[in-house]
Amino acid sequence: STLIRAQMTVVLAMNEHSSGKVPVFQHPHEGKMETWGEIYSAETKAQTIPVYRAWELNERMYGKLQGLNKAETAKKYGAEQVQIWRRSYDIAPPEGESLAMTAARTLPYFQKRVVPRLQEGKNVFIAAHGNSLRSILMDLDRLSPEEVVRLELATGEPLVYTYAKGKWSRDLPR
Repeated sequence: STLIRAQMTVVLAMNEHSSGKVPVFQHPHEGKMETWGEIYSAETKAQTIPVYRAWELNERMYGKLQGLNKAETAKKYGAEQVQIWRRSYDIAPPEGESLAMTAARTLPYFQKRVVPRLQEGKNVFIAAHGNSLRSILMDLDRLSPEEVVRLELATGEPLVYTYAKGKWSRDLPR
């Protein structure tokens, strides 16, 4: 998938250009991560980049809309209502999560598990879906609810942030 290829590319690039291993934080993805993480020897373990999987980074849950495509959903509920559910900060689809609810699980995880590693001077790579990333970027970029719902994130395109002295800055692409 595009996400897996992007993860692999960024991990390799960060590992080549940093002074140490780069921990990877990602949502639990079915499949290959289990086999990629197998350790065959002490030497291999010492060279392996740690990968942490966290349910807190899962995509926003769409409840009754889960698994439906946009066209089917628009036909059933109306295009305007679907747009409200998809791009509202605090309005959740039926039995689903709003972006605010998503942030309520992603941000505590980010603060507890990711920020301490950055404070130690380590590099970190996070692989996740759009809405879980949006909720984190809202905090990093100090976006309002109105701004974050308009934030577009390209699939597989890395964003690089620098954390120094308790402040965040987004690095511009080269």
